[in-house]
Amino acid sequence: MSADDRRTVVVTGASAGLGYHAAEQLAAAGHRVVLATRDRERAAAAARSIRQRVDHASLAHVHLDLADLGSVGAAADELAALEPAGIDAVVNNAGVVGASTRGATAQGTELQIGTNHLGHFAWTGLLLPLLEPRAGRVVHLGSIAHRFVHLDPADPFRVGRYSSHRQYARSKLAVMLFGFELGQRLADAGSRVSSVVAHPGLSLDRLSPCRPEIAPSRAEPSWIGPAQRLVAQGKDIGAESLVHAAVGADVHSGEYWGPAGLMQLRGPAAVVAAEPRAHDRTAAARLWVASEGASGVTFALDALV
Repeated sequence: MSADDRRTVVVTGASAGLGYHAAEQLAAAGHRVVLATRDRERAAAAARSIRQRVDHASLAHVHLDLADLGSVGAAADELAALEPAGIDAVVNNAGVVGASTRGATAQGTELQIGTNHLGHFAWTGLLLPLLEPRAGRVVHLGSIAHRFVHLDPADPFRVGRYSSHRQYARSKLAVMLFGFELGQRLADAGSRVSSVVAHPGLSLDRLSPCRPEIAPSRAEPSWIGPAQRLVAQGKDIGAESLVHAAVGADVHSGEYWGPAGLMQLRGPAAVVAAEPRAHDRTAAARLWVASEGASGVTFALDALV
């Protein structure tokens, strides 16, 4: 890879799952990767695992807890000091998946939407000055789960009766509304930053390659793998959509990347369709206002250009 092709990519939640495999793939392609995680020991383990497989991997770490807006601000400052020339992409991958009991962020927002959406909303707003000089790209981690829910028009953060799966789906719909709306607003402001949404399909740990320090192998019945591979894939394959969305030359702002197979559950990365509810600009505007109020972060897009 030439110096002109080398990118600096930040991956949140890079110490496990999709984030780890995205970081490994980016490093293997020759890019510099900043692991943005809340657990320093797990980040060190991820870095060791990547370096075992990628000679001369260029890695760094910033401490980021998306469930604490104070940590989000501190992490943005840390990243600015680490990469003063700017960054080429940020993959907003980290998140809480299916919390069995209702939790809350440090500021009191329900944990799943507070981490998956609101923390990344604030993080993205603070990172835009690092992305603009490099015509950078924001990649938001969507989900096929967005197909099954709506947000409350009066209060996008309203939970009501708690269901872990429903709340996870709401958080992912919020992520996608924000991602597509950000792309529109950046374009309207004349910014060079692009915003892309990507999803991994149905990606499972048990179908992923073993990484001893990250995801040790587990003994399971021999039939599970072949049966599940009919409708699912490993997280290493699922991460390919995120990686392509971050550094692919054929990616454009506002696109939605995911597996091209049946019902977007598995397959090679391609531009796919999201439900119309994820492109609802009225809902996105309500969510934007609520998110600025809850996070205290405003997007001064006109000041970027």
